[in-house]
Amino acid sequence: MATVLAARRPASLTANCTQEWLSRSLPRLAIGSLLALTTALTGAAGAAWAQQSQVPAKTSASPASVSQGAGTPVAAPAQPPPKTAPAEPSYALLLDAGDLLDIRVFDTPELSEKLRVDQGGEITLPVGGVVKVKGLTAEQAQTAIEERFRQRNILHDPHLEVFVLEYATQGVTVAGEVKLPGVYPWSGKRTVLDFVSLAGGVTPAASKTFTLTHKTPGAAIITAVLGDSSPKAEVEPGDLIVVTQAGVVYVVGDVGKPGGYLIENKETITVLQALALAQGMNKTAKYDAKLIRNSPAGRTEADLPLKPILANQVTDPKLQDGDILFVPVSGGKQWADKSMTSILQMAVGVVIYGRL
Repeated sequence: MATVLAARRPASLTANCTQEWLSRSLPRLAIGSLLALTTALTGAAGAAWAQQSQVPAKTSASPASVSQGAGTPVAAPAQPPPKTAPAEPSYALLLDAGDLLDIRVFDTPELSEKLRVDQGGEITLPVGGVVKVKGLTAEQAQTAIEERFRQRNILHDPHLEVFVLEYATQGVTVAGEVKLPGVYPWSGKRTVLDFVSLAGGVTPAASKTFTLTHKTPGAAIITAVLGDSSPKAEVEPGDLIVVTQAGVVYVVGDVGKPGGYLIENKETITVLQALALAQGMNKTAKYDAKLIRNSPAGRTEADLPLKPILANQVTDPKLQDGDILFVPVSGGKQWADKSMTSILQMAVGVVIYGRL
């Protein structure tokens, strides 16, 4: 029966029912789709935000931050600051009274001048006036002169260079046993040997040692060997270098080559070494020598038996600077030598006369 009724229902009624159902269902379906789409977009955004927030945490995590006990984080210990190498001492020369400056102004040669620092430590620019330069380096003096040109509206953007032609007070004095003693300009980091070379080298009476006195008040006097490149022997402006004289030992008397012999580095030499320098004793020399030595109380004389020294039976005594070793002549040996010479001369004469 129902089937028959459904079959007999008009088509217009069926269409109206379908249209009514769609009008009621479509808003519900649209709202549900919008809610589902909004939920999906919100979830995707939350996942992306969580992923971005986790990336810095992973990269910034440090092995030093570890958990201890019940998960309490332990802060990483503070790292000590990196050690920096000590700064090398600055050897820039400071300007002082008497120094000669060569000021060159770029693109304005009429402002370039050669000026000498006066007793007040100032220079007088022909256009800019007086500028205080005492105690400044060449670079600082250059900056001061450029500023003066700007202040006086002489040049809007000045560019200049300052060259020091002469240092009147920043030289190094070289004295002692050198060929050309004097004051030499300090033009950079140099050694004592460099300044000794500028002074013409050492004299024959020079030793291998020198003394270095710094200009700094209270500085200790340094004694070293020529060629020493240690930091203690670095030369600074105003220093005094004195090449010391070598010690001298005199050997006189009946020796092969009497004279004075140098003691290098102020070291002592022994009696046998002094005799070797004098080419040994003559055959007429006496083994009872004399040692003459200067002392604060005056000159002293002591007996010096040479035979036990030559036989290595006693210690070879050391000689000091200024000692005199006197080897006398043996009268008996000299008479015997003269007698033997006379006998030989007579024998030769007899032989020659017999052949005639």
